[in-house]
Amino acid sequence: MRRGSLVLLVVVGIIVIAGMFVYGSFKSAQNQMVQKQENVSSKWSDVDVNLQRRADLIPNLVETVKGFTKEENSVFADIANARAGLLSASTPQDKIRANGTLDSAFGRLLALTENYPQLRSSDQFMRLQDELSGTENRIAVSRRYYNQAVQDYNTFIGQFPNSIWANILGFHRNDAYFQASEASRTAPNVKF
Repeated sequence: MRRGSLVLLVVVGIIVIAGMFVYGSFKSAQNQMVQKQENVSSKWSDVDVNLQRRADLIPNLVETVKGFTKEENSVFADIANARAGLLSASTPQDKIRANGTLDSAFGRLLALTENYPQLRSSDQFMRLQDELSGTENRIAVSRRYYNQAVQDYNTFIGQFPNSIWANILGFHRNDAYFQASEASRTAPNVKF
């Protein structure tokens, strides 16, 4: 074999091996991006199920509170509107915003119950509040898992060379994180 043919064969071999490496990296990154994106969707579904569970419990709690209070219609209207907003929201970003509105309205309802000791001691109210407390815990856990999945996905598509493959394949950063409300970031003023 001539020296020129040998050099050409080595160069072609190197190009083929490099091409296989690049293709393998591309396919591996693509598969992982799809898996991570599906994980985000799955974790969002968990959040959505728990938000729906809470939205289904709230009317029962509102009706129980209405039985004890007659003049607090604005609070009930706010909750009904916030709940309707949550149920009609279609994207994670919209649901996250609507959930914040519902949290705020629901907080006003719970503050209202402080004025009615007989309500707070009713068996039905206590049972509903326990169910709601359990649901709130489920929501907190599913939010945490969802945020972790979004962070994992964003980190993966932001790293080199995955960022190149993500741009080619059309995978984009997901910024639909749950964040603490402004009210929860302020420490309560406790006086002894």
